[in-house]
Order: sequence, then C-alpha cells, then structure tokens
Amino acid sequence: MFICTGNICRSAMAHKLLEKKLEQNNRSDVEVFSCGTFANPKEKSTYSALEVMKEYEVDLSSHQATNIFKSPIQDMDLILCATTSHKYFVLQQYPDLEGKVFTMKEYVHFDESGKDIDIRDPWGYDIEIYRFCAGEIDTCLDKLLEMI
Repeated sequence: MFICTGNICRSAMAHKLLEKKLEQNNRSDVEVFSCGTFANPKEKSTYSALEVMKEYEVDLSSHQATNIFKSPIQDMDLILCATTSHKYFVLQQYPDLEGKVFTMKEYVHFDESGKDIDIRDPWGYDIEIYRFCAGEIDTCLDKLLEMI
C-alpha cells in the first residue's frame, strides 16, 4: 500500500505505475493499494498527475482517492509512505503495523545517507515538479521490484 496526503498525486502515481510494472513482469502475485491520510473519498487525481502518468503510459483517469480510515491498511504486508510524516501518522494510528511501515525511499535505500527519504508533494506546483516526483517514484519502484 502506498500512502500520501490526498491520494491524488504521489500514492496514486506509485499505485498505478507499480501495477503496470508488475503486469510487464508477469507478476500477478502482488496486489497494490493506495490511500491518503487526509484523502477526500472518490476525489480524482490532479490534471498534472494525469498528464505525467500518460508519459509513463499509465492511465490515472479512473483513480479515486481512498481515505486511510476506509482502507484495508491493517491487511497489508508492506506500507510505503511518501514522507516520514506520513509514516509517523500511520504508526500513531496503527501501532500494530510497526515493522511494515516505511517511506518509499527508505525501504529501497534510495539515498544511502538516509537524509533524502521524503518524496515531496507536487500538489500546487507546475508539471516539471510532477515529473521530478514521478521520476523519484519510478526509481523507487524499479528498486522495489528487485526486492519483492
């Protein structure tokens, strides 16, 4: 499960992009979910998220936001958050998930120094920031695929 704030940018992009990568690798053994800590249920992804994901040949148009409290989070084997603040929020709400909750970058050892473990929120910024964000997510997902 991928988690961000609204489940309309980062976690939605990670969710749908990983589904595509799993399909390309004939991996039907992994289910992917996403939600947001403060998501408005059924909200659509932002225009910029839709446009950037088209560049990855991923269609986000059917995505609808899910709030963390209406998600199957307690059934997840692995929970990957966009930022450390999301990680701490999840662990505060669901302390029994300790050991299953990481930031995306932290889990895949994106930055060996451990300093750059957040994927910044592109919401409200121009499409170049969305592209940068999607690039970080794409790199994390490639590393994740090697691990699972």
